[in-house]
Amino acid sequence: MRILAAIVLFALVPLNYAQETSPDGAHSEAENQAQTEDADQALASAGNPQPSVLENPFLQSDLELIVANVQRPNGIVWFDDSLFTVCNGDWTIYKIDDRSGDTITFVFGVRNGNSIIAEATEAGFDLWVPDPDTGTLWKVDQQRAAPASIATDLAAPWGIARLSEDSFLLTDTRSNAIIALPTAGERKTVHSELRAPTGIVRHGDRVYFANGGSARRGIEYFELGDDGTYSAVQPLVSGLQNTTNIVMGADGYLYFSYALGTRGVVGRIEPTRCLERGCSNQDVEMVVFSDIPAPLAITLSADLRLFLHSRFRPEVYWVQLPA
Repeated sequence: MRILAAIVLFALVPLNYAQETSPDGAHSEAENQAQTEDADQALASAGNPQPSVLENPFLQSDLELIVANVQRPNGIVWFDDSLFTVCNGDWTIYKIDDRSGDTITFVFGVRNGNSIIAEATEAGFDLWVPDPDTGTLWKVDQQRAAPASIATDLAAPWGIARLSEDSFLLTDTRSNAIIALPTAGERKTVHSELRAPTGIVRHGDRVYFANGGSARRGIEYFELGDDGTYSAVQPLVSGLQNTTNIVMGADGYLYFSYALGTRGVVGRIEPTRCLERGCSNQDVEMVVFSDIPAPLAITLSADLRLFLHSRFRPEVYWVQLPA
């Protein structure tokens, strides 16, 4: 069954890419091979271990199920052996035990949220949630008090990443932009004319983000200058349908959820391999090929457990990735 599914999915990928991307966005097999060899040489010269390669993607039958007591969950994040998810059915953030699925109401008052970040503090932790239904960035702490409004009058904030000690980067799907948002002060548009940007993550001096509205521009990136400037947007991975959440793993891979037809898929790539010329969907290592309807929300634990769920369904699945 796994072999048959693998044959089907690898047959689907090139077809999907041919339909969704322009010819000038594709790479020849020779170019891709040369790029991979160059990246391998660079890793070896730096003394870094080679990334582990999965023999086959995980299929639906390989996933462990957690049934949480939530309805219509949306964004999800792992923190300290718990999962936090926003439920847009009752405007509530729920806390879920990442093993048993035991669920408690954490706080009421956040209408929706496609992504969440959790940060440890001296007192405990903070959750930061961009809410597209109200155009608000919310902050919630471990005391479970009412959510605090940090910024309002946003168009449709989707993804969030920490920019500095007192500011964030937000993607906005309605304004097709990325915004630098200080917790106190004036916001600034960093990049515009994007294609419904969704997930965003910062790793060192690079920022990776997804364009959910364009397969050709699936994942792009820009660099942060020491002087506070931002480089131009560059392509990272093209040929991905409906890319949503992206997460940087402790193993150095960039993980992202996207769609093949109606199926939710999780892929990964070692991003430095794609910096010079960009990669295509044929360079993506497929991690999970599920039966779960797209789009998927994903998050990673510190020990590389990958959690995923279809939006608006109570089931949460997980699988242990090779560490």
